[in-house]
Amino acid sequence: MTGKTQTSNVTNKNDPKSINSRVFIGNLNTAIVKKVDIEAIFSKYGKIVGCSVHKGYAFVQYMSERHARAAVAGENARVIAGQPLDSCIKFIVQHLLMDT
Repeated sequence: MTGKTQTSNVTNKNDPKSINSRVFIGNLNTAIVKKVDIEAIFSKYGKIVGCSVHKGYAFVQYMSERHARAAVAGENARVIAGQPLDSCIKFIVQHLLMDT
């Protein structure tokens, strides 16, 4: 996929609204899948204000928690570049880790 990237790379704000509207995407083949691909896939769930791609994973920052939850529900376990995605809202992961 090709296209012009227009979203910010910032996905690490720590305010509660930002954390609740951030999606973690794991098990990502970043040798093949690029930022523009992630944006194209996840933009159908709402306005993306930030997207950062790292080795093996990515974060997508939405304007609202509702959009983030829709993205997780719609894309978790989707196969991209031969690998099933592991999508979750970062806030939920943090709370699970803190409870153990």
